[in-house]
Amino acid sequence: MSLERCRSEWEEMEKEYQQLQETHKVYRQKLEELTHLQAICSGAICKQRKGLKELGHALRQCSKSCDDKESLAINDLQAQIKEKQNVFFDMEAYLPKKNGLYLNLVLGNVNVTLLSNQTKFAYKDEYEKFKLVMTIILMLGAITCLFLLNHRITDEIFNFLLVWYYCTLTIRESILINNGSRIKGWWVSHHYVSTFLSGVMLTWPEGVIYQTFRSQFLAFSIFQSCVQFLQYYYQSGCLYRLRALGERNQLDLTVEGFQSWMWRGLTFLLPFLFFGHFWQLYNAVTLFRLAAREDCKEWQ
Repeated sequence: MSLERCRSEWEEMEKEYQQLQETHKVYRQKLEELTHLQAICSGAICKQRKGLKELGHALRQCSKSCDDKESLAINDLQAQIKEKQNVFFDMEAYLPKKNGLYLNLVLGNVNVTLLSNQTKFAYKDEYEKFKLVMTIILMLGAITCLFLLNHRITDEIFNFLLVWYYCTLTIRESILINNGSRIKGWWVSHHYVSTFLSGVMLTWPEGVIYQTFRSQFLAFSIFQSCVQFLQYYYQSGCLYRLRALGERNQLDLTVEGFQSWMWRGLTFLLPFLFFGHFWQLYNAVTLFRLAAREDCKEWQ
């Protein structure tokens, strides 16, 4: 390459560099404007919520001493107030907000708000794929521990994987909630409990009691993974139909979105679900009986 050609390329790159600087300058200005608008919107929402709360309290006081006509007007206003609260919830999904206690403990004060619909849906879709892949891995791990490798080391790896999986789920679900997903509280609480119970299995000392319950627990883990696998495909199909009809948000999970027409397909899953719940009850009874045995000294 000649010197003249090198100079020509340098000049061309210099022009692109100047253009990049201008573009970056505009980007920073827009970012500052965005931050300012976010602060304005957040403040306005807080002000509106405070006003609606006071108005709702005043309407409840008025409803105690009003005629039928006024009662209808009050009910209409209360319905509009409730509708506005839902609109504010959707607005806040695109605004930065403080993390909950759990996210603060795990991640610190990091902004986890995703600003675009595309980014939100991509994160939610990745969450669903993560659950599906981990369900398959856990099923294979339980099969390996039950039928191929009867060693405490492999059991510990499997139990540690369970703890990590449920911890990761709780973090991801907290981020989804921060971004406007209407995940049910019982669903997240179930994963907190599962994390704790998996930790109990991980720290359970080796002994006769552990070996007595081991096969039952691993068999239940295999069955549970199979049911979750079937449930995922059933619910994802239902949720896809609801989104196509415009009845569900893009951040709704496969655990959400049941309608009356879905019971026709659910009849296939119901026997497996009920059997799984009864198996959990049987596990609880088994553990209670094992704890009452005289040779149960692992937790003393």
